[in-house]
Amino acid sequence: MKSSSIQTPIPTQIIPSVPCVSRSSSQIAREFHALLESGARFHAAGRARRNPRRLLAAGYSPKHRLDLFGTRIYLSNVRQNPELRFYVAYVLPPRSARARTDIYARIFYKDLSLVWRTASHMAYDHDGSLWIGKGDVRRVLQNGYEIVESVESTTDLPFEIQDALEDRLKALRRVPPDGSVLELVLRRSPADRIAPYDDFARPRRIAAASPRNRINGGRSIARFRRKTDPTSHEFVDGFEPDFTRGILEVKAARSRLYGGKLRRFRILSRNRLIQFVFIAGPEQVWIIPPQATTTELSSYGVRTIDVVADDDLFVSGWEYHYLDTELDPPEIYSQIPDGYAGRPCPADPNKADASPWLDQIPVIRAFRRKVLGQRRR
Repeated sequence: MKSSSIQTPIPTQIIPSVPCVSRSSSQIAREFHALLESGARFHAAGRARRNPRRLLAAGYSPKHRLDLFGTRIYLSNVRQNPELRFYVAYVLPPRSARARTDIYARIFYKDLSLVWRTASHMAYDHDGSLWIGKGDVRRVLQNGYEIVESVESTTDLPFEIQDALEDRLKALRRVPPDGSVLELVLRRSPADRIAPYDDFARPRRIAAASPRNRINGGRSIARFRRKTDPTSHEFVDGFEPDFTRGILEVKAARSRLYGGKLRRFRILSRNRLIQFVFIAGPEQVWIIPPQATTTELSSYGVRTIDVVADDDLFVSGWEYHYLDTELDPPEIYSQIPDGYAGRPCPADPNKADASPWLDQIPVIRAFRRKVLGQRRR
């Protein structure tokens, strides 16, 4: 057995965003059913695990298809429940010549940060509200206590398919309501479980076992020299975005939360090992957590290798900031660094403008100047 130190590293590839395959919905559905009839194994982690075909009988037949790095992804039409908009997705990882075809039912949903993600599992909080699993976890010290928190970016779907997922949503005049399918597809965990199950975490452990796969050796590619000072941010040499020759794509988008038109810029790092998405709205600019340019995807449709960086670089334009009255005494809950919350969000009273923090970060200043042609804010 080969040791992890000499394993072949995961290949990298830089490609444009991929569109959906140009076939009709009926052709896509027939193709999918042919896979099942030819012996493909069909898997669901939720209540449909004993009979995943009930998803098809219930109206979640695939209508669209995406191909990325040898992984095939089938998508139902978009659905909506009170908490999120989502696709039922069917992921077919690449297979070896000897292996049978496996198909995994997953949920792809749009997060409030405007990024499409995969759900690792689900739970109901003690008050009955739905919680969607946010992928892998890490242990951190907070106020002298060790806590477990989700690393939400581990569920971000590849940048290369984000536009296609958004385009399919925009093509619909109406998004049908749906309140039942999540439990059929997703494994339901106890209310106090944050960590994903092994089918999500294991491919990541295997990929990271080889030092040759780890971005910057598994260390952070960006940090704040002084934690509470946005001007102190710096990148490890080579990992900064290349605003001169690294802009791959610019995509128009819209968001009522952000006041209308947005632009999404997909940008490579100078060393081409990672890629960023910058989002520019009418007022705010923010950065989505970067991704590797590796080509291996897990059965959840996400990369098995991630990029470590300080979370405070990736605060969204409007971010949670409100008085939590369920605590005694009430306390401010905020995902904006202390002292930098701006005006309240007109569309959501639980959010505030993060621009006072974001617009002092050097890389966002450089983006505004070099890419957007804006003067100093």
